[in-house]
Amino acid sequence: MVQTDNLSAHIDNYFGIDAQLSSDEIQVRDAVRRFVDAKVRPYAGQWWQDGIFPTELVPQLAELGVFGPTLPEQYGGSGLSPIAYGLMMQELERGDSGLRSFASVQSGLAMYAIYKYGSEDQRTAYLPKMASGEIIGCFGLTEPDAGSDPASMRTVAKSVPGGVRVTGVKRWITNGNLAQIAVVWAKDDQGVIRGYIVPTNSEGFIARHISTKASMRMSVTSELYLDNVFVPEDHVLVSSRGLGSPLGCLTQARYGIAWGTVGAALDCLNEAASYAQTRIAFGKPIAATQLMQERLVDMLSMTVNMQLKALQLGRLYQSGSMRYPHVSLTKRDNARAALVVARMAREILAGNGISVDYPPIRHMANLETVDTYEGTYEIHTLIVGRDLLGENAF
Repeated sequence: MVQTDNLSAHIDNYFGIDAQLSSDEIQVRDAVRRFVDAKVRPYAGQWWQDGIFPTELVPQLAELGVFGPTLPEQYGGSGLSPIAYGLMMQELERGDSGLRSFASVQSGLAMYAIYKYGSEDQRTAYLPKMASGEIIGCFGLTEPDAGSDPASMRTVAKSVPGGVRVTGVKRWITNGNLAQIAVVWAKDDQGVIRGYIVPTNSEGFIARHISTKASMRMSVTSELYLDNVFVPEDHVLVSSRGLGSPLGCLTQARYGIAWGTVGAALDCLNEAASYAQTRIAFGKPIAATQLMQERLVDMLSMTVNMQLKALQLGRLYQSGSMRYPHVSLTKRDNARAALVVARMAREILAGNGISVDYPPIRHMANLETVDTYEGTYEIHTLIVGRDLLGENAF
């Protein structure tokens, strides 16, 4: 029997992933893992049950460098590799999907939007403070009637002297009630989708917390109401034009999800394997039964596939050959596989599996959201299908 103390390392590196990583990438991963093990995992069940996001951890997360780590140092980043960033997201989601979502939205959506589409003045004004956690951002794209079809958004930005006035509603916005700025997407006078940096203390801007969730309870999720909110001209993301701009940001965030879900699956697999070794039924550990070994091996197989796919996606990113259908396929497959692994872990824990004293039920509920947001399984299927066959089935 593999000893419990060594079981996690045995599972995590079952296919020799560590040998494929640089020493810097391993160092980054292990630093975030130690933080999550000490500061998140012991309390995550209670935070999740109470619907609390631990804002006191934000400065510590910033010190770890998880906000915008791939950005140049002049903007507060560390210039880390995409794989190092992915490993950060993996370890954060090992703690909780809500924690990874906070970092994903801050980095892959809000910060990336400003870095990619903003002016140099906007980059220098916002990105270093966002990297330090002094400014939290959110990303206002999804609307009550425009989820999978963001081109049908109703939010508009009407030109006025000195800027625009934005009116509309955004829903399911992570970090909405925590943010000092919102990157809001709206149609201009010509019907072109543009990005706008909107301070959340602007007159006419209201963020309302969504408290009825049975998933992602450790994440702050909001509705944003913009009633004729004035946005100065220098707050327009100057290079944003068309739906491709917000979708480019989503590609970055989906990349983080592809890695993050690996962490949730690993946590569930480790918990289930450890439980199977120590749970005695009919005079022996349930790990010594054929049915249990089959389930755990199936879970291991799915998790290893997730690890390998995320690693290859990272290599494509680093080589400059990653395309958004690659990200869609990985997000689609990894989110769904992690959900299956979490469900199987919950079953292995039987009655204990429904308690947040154990992580699988929490991961399972969270992953229902992760499987849905930033492109459902079906939407990513159609994205890859179009790329594969050259036919648009939307």
